[in-house]
Amino acid sequence: MTSDALTEIPTQLDTVAAATTLLLDAASGLTDADLIEASLLPGWTRGHVLTHLSRNADSLVNLLLWARTGIETPQYASAFLRDADIEAGAPRAMREQFEDLTASAERWLALARVMPAESWQAIVRNRQGGELPASRVLWMRLLEVEIHHVDLNIGYTPQDWPAAFVTRLLPQAIGDLSAKEGPGFTVTATDTGYTGTVGTPETEITGPAPALAAWLIGRSDGADLTGTLPDLADWK
Repeated sequence: MTSDALTEIPTQLDTVAAATTLLLDAASGLTDADLIEASLLPGWTRGHVLTHLSRNADSLVNLLLWARTGIETPQYASAFLRDADIEAGAPRAMREQFEDLTASAERWLALARVMPAESWQAIVRNRQGGELPASRVLWMRLLEVEIHHVDLNIGYTPQDWPAAFVTRLLPQAIGDLSAKEGPGFTVTATDTGYTGTVGTPETEITGPAPALAAWLIGRSDGADLTGTLPDLADWK
């Protein structure tokens, strides 16, 4: 990790903090009745999404502790316990959900803000087993906050994503889909000029960058895009 990359960490932390504040402000208006309504994720209520965001923050605390201490601390103890925690937490009352969401976000941000510079270079593993520098955890948390804010279906849409977030998300989504079996295609953002290709392109999809990103990660049916849309593999 270069010294230039290290100097960007405070800015990245501020970005996550700002996105978290928007999420908390939006969630603060939810009621108990709102939580049992469906989110945009199949099979999950809004309560599932909020609980997942809380437990994700705690899981990323584990990765930061691993980086800081050198003691291996898995992101989640197991896939079973991860899923069980989400199911157990989803039916909670809004007051408990909101307190948990706030406290878990604050725990993660507080630890991240006091991480020694050298710890950001430590190698940890995500829940899929992939190795990554601890600095990548900042982006992991931003992805969770921004994408699941949309999944709550409370008025925040991909068009509300910050431009810098979309600029980074698009090539990652293209790269992730390129690593899987599936149809080849090219996407071109009509607002930014970004172009990316998956496999051997058989068709071109065009539209605004946020709409392309939402479609690529399974948060849109692509009705606002132009071109013949292939069936995509699951992004994650």
